[in-house]
Formats: sequence, structure tokens, C-alpha cells
Amino acid sequence: MIDVIILLVLVAAIVVATARFRLHPFLALLGAAFVGAFALRLAPLDVVPTITEAFGRTLGNIGIVIVFGTIIGVILERTGAAIAMAEAILRVLGKRFPGLTMSLIGYIVSIPVFCDSGFVILNSLKKAVTVRAGANPIVMTIALMTGLYATHVFVPPTPGPIAAASNYGALDQLGLIIGLGLIVAAVSAIAGLAFAQLYRNSDIPLLPEESEDAIAANASWEELRASYGKLPSAFVSFLPILVPIILICLGSVAALPTAPFGEESPLTITFRLLGAPAVALAVGVIVAALALRGARREKDAFSDRVAEGIRVAAPILLITAAGASFGAVLAASDLVDTLGASLASLGLGIAVPFLVSAALKSAQGSSTVALVTTSTLLFPLLGSLGLDSPIGAVLAVLATGAGAMVVSHANDSFFWVVSQLSRIPVATAYRTLTPATAVQGLAGFAAVWVLSLFLL
Repeated sequence: MIDVIILLVLVAAIVVATARFRLHPFLALLGAAFVGAFALRLAPLDVVPTITEAFGRTLGNIGIVIVFGTIIGVILERTGAAIAMAEAILRVLGKRFPGLTMSLIGYIVSIPVFCDSGFVILNSLKKAVTVRAGANPIVMTIALMTGLYATHVFVPPTPGPIAAASNYGALDQLGLIIGLGLIVAAVSAIAGLAFAQLYRNSDIPLLPEESEDAIAANASWEELRASYGKLPSAFVSFLPILVPIILICLGSVAALPTAPFGEESPLTITFRLLGAPAVALAVGVIVAALALRGARREKDAFSDRVAEGIRVAAPILLITAAGASFGAVLAASDLVDTLGASLASLGLGIAVPFLVSAALKSAQGSSTVALVTTSTLLFPLLGSLGLDSPIGAVLAVLATGAGAMVVSHANDSFFWVVSQLSRIPVATAYRTLTPATAVQGLAGFAAVWVLSLFLL
């Protein structure tokens, strides 16, 4: 019982340190690992090796994957490829169903691009479609926000799901995580879109565009598009997303016990090599470089985008590795047996990752931190939860992702990006945006739970 209390105090300390005192999650998690090691009575000479070995092992497992995935997202964002993708979807769907169009655009763009950046890029498109289709701006804002949010927490190569997969020991199942994640994300996005429709006849006043910054941030779609010069084609824009996903999925299929491509055949070896996440995303980076051809601005040089991607990925890598160190300390203590027995007696199973992740997300605001911390805490307990099989680990990743959506409010940067760029008053944002994330998180977990009935 004392060990459980120590764990609760450590988790509360992480939340308070990051949310209240703005301490970087890397330092908060690493500090919790050292404090927890002594509080949970690890042998003093085992403390440093336990922490550093887990830290290094995690970076070795997913470091290249996260860096390459982030570089792809940066290239697509900075070259205007994200805009080209949005326009391609708009040409197919037209403006008959504006809410669905914005949700689908967000769903696709947020697979490689962070949801915050995605909303900044697509906000002017949302405004243009809203005016042309005569749609309600609140409906359009929620549709775009929830579409972006859905794939952000469920579908690799977004760093959060990759980090959770690594912590749960499910990197070998990344193709399955992508496939099932796309399904769960679709359910979540549809739920968010359905919630948005509740406001289609509302007349909620928006804030005026008072400052020059606000006006610049809400520049017209035509102005934003023109600022990128010549955009890459839709085919070139989609390719860096599709190629890695296809390769990873083929690698997963080739590794099946049934050996569909033959035992150790050249095709099997090729697919397993190219389907390794690090290799697949390296190919994606090469393909993404095609989007740079003919770029008008010198700052769109490939080396600049790679450097920017590394800068963006670095904090994520450090947070993930520090979380793994914290988890290694917990796994090395007697806490696992104590807490495992308690959770097993409750019979909550797949609900535990969701509930823990939701509590952490709501408390400290970051979906990525919620994914990393929850997977760190629960990996040693998967057996007690009945999730220690490969498919159980995959479902744990998705349940954790669903919890990492519940809920977005004032401690979440995405909440402020959406509300401020959309000129939604804070009180109104709490009535509209925050419940939308709760609805889609619950819908996402419901989809995971249904999958667990058939797959576990």
C-alpha cells in the first residue's frame, strides 16, 4: 500500500511540476525517476544503471523513427504540401458538405503534421470554405479541430503513438497500430463532427479582429497559398505519408506466422527490411524531398528542413526516454506485484490505460506527455490487465491515445490555438471545444473496446 501511495505522489508531482510550475516534462519525469528509485527502495548502486539503460535503450528503439517522422511533417508543412493536400480533398468533396470536408482534411493532414501546426495552416482555408458554403463558423472550427486531433493521438508517424508503442513493447506491431488506429481515429473524428452539428443553427458571437497580429494570422487562403509560391502536386504531397504506411503494413504482413510471401523468400526479406519503421520513414523522407523541387524560397532547402525537424523532435525524444527511465524504476520495484494484483481484482482491463491517460491529459494538458507517462506506468502491468499479448499491447496503445484526448482545455496549447485563431471567446470555447474532445475521446475508447471484444 505504501508503494501505491508513493506512485500517486510521484504522478501528482509530475502533473504539478509541469502544469503549475511550468517545469519541462523531461526534467519532471527524470526527477521522478531518481526520487522514485530511492523511495521505492531500489538498491543504491542499481539506481543510475536502471535509469540510464532504459533511457539509452528507448532512444535506440525509436529515436530514428521519431526524427524521420518529424522531418516529414516539417517538410510537408513548410513547402505548402499540406495546402496541396487540402486543396485536393476540397476538389473531390466540393463544398456541399463543408463540415465533413474540413474534418477529412484535418484527419489526413494531422497524420504527419502536429495538430497545432495543422490548424494554423488550415485556418484560412476553413474561413474561406465557411464563407463560400454559408456554414456556421463554430461547426467548421469543431470539425477541423476534431479531425486534426483524431489522427494526432492514434496514427503513427505522429510521435505520441510511436512513443506509446515503444513503451508498451509494440513497435513490431506498428503496421497493425496504423491500420486499427486509422479506424479508431475515423470513429473519433465522426463523433466530433456529429457533435459539431449540434451548433449548426446557433448564433454564437465571435471576437472582433482587433490587432494586426490577429488579422495576419487570419490571412485569406489565397494570400497564404501565394506565400508558398509554386505548390507541389497533390500526388507528391500525399506520397510521403502513403509510402511509409504502405511499407510498414507490408512488413507486418510479411512477418505473419503464415508467411504469405513465403518462408525467407526474397520478397519476404525485402518487405521486412523496408517495413522496419526506421527504414520506411527514411524512405518517406527521401520521397518528401521531392516536394522541395522547384521551391521558390531559399529557406526551403532540404538541409534546413532536416535541421528544423531535428529541433522539433529533440524535446519529444528526451521526454519519451525520460518517461521510459521512470517506467524502468517502477518495473524494478515491488510496486508491479502490488498494483498488478489490485488492478486484476477490479477487472477493468482495457479501460485502465484510457482512464489513466485521460486523468493525466486533463490535469497537465499535453497529449504526448499523457501517452508517454501512461504507457510508462502501465507496461509492467499489462499481464495483470490481460493485455500482455501482441494484440493486447496494440489495443493498450489505442486506449491510451483515446484517453489522451480527454479533455482539451486551458492547460492545452491546442485549445488556445483553436480558440484564438477562430476568435472564439474562452467561455464559449469551454462550452464547445472542450466537450467536443471529450465526446471524441469517449467514442475512440468505445471503438477500442469493441475491437477488444473480437481481438482479445
